[in-house]
Amino acid sequence: MRRLQRATKRIKRTPHEVPTGRSTTGGATKDIMQHELKTLFRGSRPLKLTELRLPSALRVAVLAPHPDDFDAIAVTLRHFRDNGNRIGLAVATGGASGVEDGFRGATDDATKARLREDEQRASCRLFGLPDERLQFLRLVEGVDGHPTDAPENFAAVRDWLIAQQPDLVFLPHGNDTNDGHRRCYAFFRRAVEADKLSLVACLNRDPKTIAMRDDLICAFGADAAAWKGGLLRCHQSQHQRNLHTRGHGFDDRILNINRQFAAALGCAAAFAETFELEFVAGGVASRV
Repeated sequence: MRRLQRATKRIKRTPHEVPTGRSTTGGATKDIMQHELKTLFRGSRPLKLTELRLPSALRVAVLAPHPDDFDAIAVTLRHFRDNGNRIGLAVATGGASGVEDGFRGATDDATKARLREDEQRASCRLFGLPDERLQFLRLVEGVDGHPTDAPENFAAVRDWLIAQQPDLVFLPHGNDTNDGHRRCYAFFRRAVEADKLSLVACLNRDPKTIAMRDDLICAFGADAAAWKGGLLRCHQSQHQRNLHTRGHGFDDRILNINRQFAAALGCAAAFAETFELEFVAGGVASRV
């Protein structure tokens, strides 16, 4: 791990200095990083996040298909924040289709998308993410409210990923019933292949995930759940919609799922966020 920390200190990584899509860290440093990440995540599964010795030099990127996907894994991300890791967030779409007509007077998609962006800004400030680390990609959406498979959409995701130069990327698993989740995962995979990136993808389990491995877990208790609930309630449009359609709030929906994850995995803690790990070396994905 010391080799990784020394190597990353020697290289100043500035996103704006990457015009071609290649990492400024150089092949040798990226090889060290990849080796150290594989070593870090080696062991019997599921690995426990809180037991890993994470270098603070690791750069974290979060690709959220919708506003609130960041908050769905907030306890995990807080662990990286408190470890000193740089976190960058891109929200792919406005998620207007998830807002009920008339919520705070909104009846058109543009107004609904602005409301959802404001909700995401509020939750990120509560989380402690600097404003400049939050970016709204505003991908072109189809009539179904999901991003289309358009060249400009892929280019937006690819450009953001290049600029972040991440070591770890968090995003929802591609094996999911949500079209937005599947499309963003597909953009991500195409981008890492096109630019031959090396990183680790942490694919989170979501209420709509069909099936996945539980390689990494972040278990947490009542205090962290209460904190996470506060972030989720920043998304008032989703909170109201869940109250109307499911009879419980958005915070309860996500935390109840986290409770189910913890029970299924036999965690001592009451709640858990879980991830499948996908190792990418030179654009080629594998499992350690």
